[in-house]
This record gives sequence, C-alpha cells and structure tokens, in this order.
Amino acid sequence: MDAKSLAEAFDSFEETWEPRILAELNGQHVKVARLDGEFVWHAHEDADELFYVVDGDLSIEYRDGDREDAVHLGPGDLAVAPAGVEHRPVAHEETKVLLFEPAGTTNTGDAADSDRTITELDRL
Repeated sequence: MDAKSLAEAFDSFEETWEPRILAELNGQHVKVARLDGEFVWHAHEDADELFYVVDGDLSIEYRDGDREDAVHLGPGDLAVAPAGVEHRPVAHEETKVLLFEPAGTTNTGDAADSDRTITELDRL
C-alpha cells in the first residue's frame, strides 16, 4: 500500500502517447500519459475508457454512426469514452492525463495496427 505521487510519475518520462501503469485495482489499470496533438480514431469494443485531465487542454472527439460530437476538458475535468464508441483524443498543448480502463486494454483499441500502438506498458 505505497503512496504514488502524480508529479513524480509525470516527471519520470517525457514521451507522448506512451501511457505508463501507475496502479492496478479490481482488474483496472490506472495509467498516466502525456498527450500532444491528435491521436488515432479507435474504439474499445468491450471497455469504457476514462480520461481525467491533470494539466493541459484536451478534446475527446466521438463518432457513433452518423453522429459526431466532442467534449472539451481542462484541468480537473473527466470524460468517459463508452465501450464500442469510436473516439479520438486531441491535445491542444502538452496535456497530462490519468486513464482508467480494464487491464490489458490496448491504447489504440481496434486500430491496433497503428504506429502508436503500445503493447508492453512500463510500470511506475
């Protein structure tokens, strides 16, 4: 039952779009990531994904059938991308986020052939 420092976690890496596992509970991973620019459109068929902005400016764009939408998040804001809904995070500046999702969830979901896919996550 060790305490974790978010500041130390974010200070431990500079790479963007490469999440790190900070903690694990009830089959869920708590990840930290630095984001900058646009990610790939993707969906997680069986997993919701929670984005919590620690610092920065983030939009989550959604496509569900013919419907397109986006939510804007600043520090202290969170949003959940529901399972099966195609989404794309867009960081308008370097943004630090916490991610909550089931352990084993691939960061690029159904776009697993992307050059942004990370198969082995570092643990902090």
